[in-house]
Amino acid sequence: MTFRLLSAALTVALASTAAHADEGMWQPRQMPELAAQLKARGLEMDPAALSNLAGKPLDAVISLGGCTASFVSPTGLVVSNHHCVYGAVQYNSTPERDLLSDGFVARTLADELPAEPNARIYVTQEIEDVTARITDGLDGLDGKARYDTVESRSKALVAECEEPGGLRCNVYNFHGGLQFSLIRQLEIRDVRLVYAPSDAIGKFGGDEDNFEWPRHTGDFGFLRAYVGKDGKPAAYSADNVPYRPASWLTVSQQPLEEGDYVMVTGYPGSTDRYRLPGEVKQAIDWRYPTMVGYFGDYLATIDRTTAGDKAAALKYASTVAGINNVLKLYQGNLDGFAQMDDPVGMKQAREDALEAWLGKRGSEGRAQLAAIRALEKELAEDRATRERDLWFNTVLGGGLPGVAVNLYRNAIEQAKPDAERKPGYQDRDAPRIAGSMTAFDKRYDASVDQALLSLRLQRYASQVPAPQRVAALDRWLGISASDKTIPGLDAKLDALYAGSKLGDADTRLALLKADEAAIEASDDAALQLAVAMMPTVLQIEAEAEARSGRISALRPKYMQAMIDFNQSQGKPVYPDANSSLRITFGTVKGYSPRDGVQMTPFTTLAGIVAKTTGKEPFITPQAELDAIAAGKGAQYRMDSLGDVPVNFLSDVDTTGGNSGSPTLNSKGELVGLLFDGNYESLSAGWIFNPELTRSIHVDTRYMRWVMDEVDHAEHLLEEMGLPHD
Repeated sequence: MTFRLLSAALTVALASTAAHADEGMWQPRQMPELAAQLKARGLEMDPAALSNLAGKPLDAVISLGGCTASFVSPTGLVVSNHHCVYGAVQYNSTPERDLLSDGFVARTLADELPAEPNARIYVTQEIEDVTARITDGLDGLDGKARYDTVESRSKALVAECEEPGGLRCNVYNFHGGLQFSLIRQLEIRDVRLVYAPSDAIGKFGGDEDNFEWPRHTGDFGFLRAYVGKDGKPAAYSADNVPYRPASWLTVSQQPLEEGDYVMVTGYPGSTDRYRLPGEVKQAIDWRYPTMVGYFGDYLATIDRTTAGDKAAALKYASTVAGINNVLKLYQGNLDGFAQMDDPVGMKQAREDALEAWLGKRGSEGRAQLAAIRALEKELAEDRATRERDLWFNTVLGGGLPGVAVNLYRNAIEQAKPDAERKPGYQDRDAPRIAGSMTAFDKRYDASVDQALLSLRLQRYASQVPAPQRVAALDRWLGISASDKTIPGLDAKLDALYAGSKLGDADTRLALLKADEAAIEASDDAALQLAVAMMPTVLQIEAEAEARSGRISALRPKYMQAMIDFNQSQGKPVYPDANSSLRITFGTVKGYSPRDGVQMTPFTTLAGIVAKTTGKEPFITPQAELDAIAAGKGAQYRMDSLGDVPVNFLSDVDTTGGNSGSPTLNSKGELVGLLFDGNYESLSAGWIFNPELTRSIHVDTRYMRWVMDEVDHAEHLLEEMGLPHD
């Protein structure tokens, strides 16, 4: 395994001379540059170890493709959040065997359950700077040509990287395309569910407590990675064996106290800290309010259509959990912005300072100012079709229409040489497509899906202005561009669902082998819809790619100016999160959300008892209440609290995608799992506030207590080398 640094000039530009509080989601290669700050915070291990992908702890930190996890045993045992393994629990649940409510513990390897078909574990092996190989010769290319060239070069790099087999490689851009990295990961395709506590522990407090403090949630669960007998990644097989990682995290048995150093390593999804004022304004004025309203109606539709139908409710349990999370996240962003003194003005003040600074830099500064003006113009033009782009894509992006569109697009792309196909439809993607078609049954109920499609179509008709309307969709609906309602929609959708066989798994899988002509000739109503919409889908896609190409020529110039400016001000310089491996560090620390209120950094078992009402979402299993009452698990108590710690706060800088990330102490030992942020921090993805931004972790002492005293998963504690009662 290797780790190749960026060019010296860019390395210097990215290195921060000083960071404010603990802001920053740092690339591993930056950690040696922060050695003095890390040591001052309390790091006891060598900072250089935090840039070594081939050594502990980084080689034990893995991605689940949306969440983070880590190896904790020599036999491929993986720990992550309960909400990150929730899909695997839901996939294996039935009304007769409700693992969500009851929890699940595999007593032997043979008892472990296959996760959903597309479950993956990714182990990062190499990060290589490929900026020159992507960007050389791009100057002078127009938007679409530039986009296509970057895509083509990226696909060629990925194909070369994946040639040995068993790997998943991707090209990531940093700082808006200023720098590109090729990231090579081992792709483990056989993932199995090992242990998940019941919802009453893993989701204690539910959506009411989500993003709130104090918390008392046992948000943890375990998976296991399996490979073929030759040790290489392989599809699920009963003959596969547990994967043996090069190293795994050690669970700390030393006390963690307020003020102690902690760090989080993981795969944060996205942040927007370098966005322009107009982008912030759009999020506040349109994007977040629009989606809050939609998601509220989406959840109400599922609740209404699954009432009294446990089988249907189980199919949508994972969807509901995810939507609830995003809904509160978006509302939290709005509330956070509302508490600020003019957040758009704050961004504008930063831009004004940047432009004033550039104005003193001669011709170079004038060129960067011109790029910023051109970028603002492109972003404004992009906003001109935002309603169309949102709602047309939403209509065709999920459920039965989404399956039909994917099948037809797959047939179109399969007629091309593999290197010319769009990402997502290449040979490397075939297992994923087949997995999604197989798993669709577990998350699909025709009546619920029809109601959700009705909701999306009504949003399209009522919210997309006439100049943006899609003629093909209006024709299919039998309405004009000026219509804000859809007469006869129920009958139209009844015919669509009655006239389609895509609800059948065998039919879907067979159609993956169909060519374009066969799908176009099909009388399946959903496929006919996809065929009718595809020309518009491709047209809108081409327009978006051309604009993306133009923006990708401008944003790097803006980012270079911002990097230079921030460096001159002694401010932290790190890339926005983009799902690549990052490290963030800080201390165990409470906060004061308002005058006279102080949030202490630990919660305890006593708090669980105090919160328990016997009604959702504050139901505690009787076995847990009995164990608390009996004072069991004294070895897990925290002396300063006189009780077992449940959750704790820190000031590390994290975001979505960090869920499940290991929280490590100053020695690199596991002390918790990151699972949430406080409500006041939700807008920190745009504007970081060190006084209020906090991350929430489940303490490993509570995890061990539950495993030992409640669910009796002692065999897993033994596998991790941990003592128990």
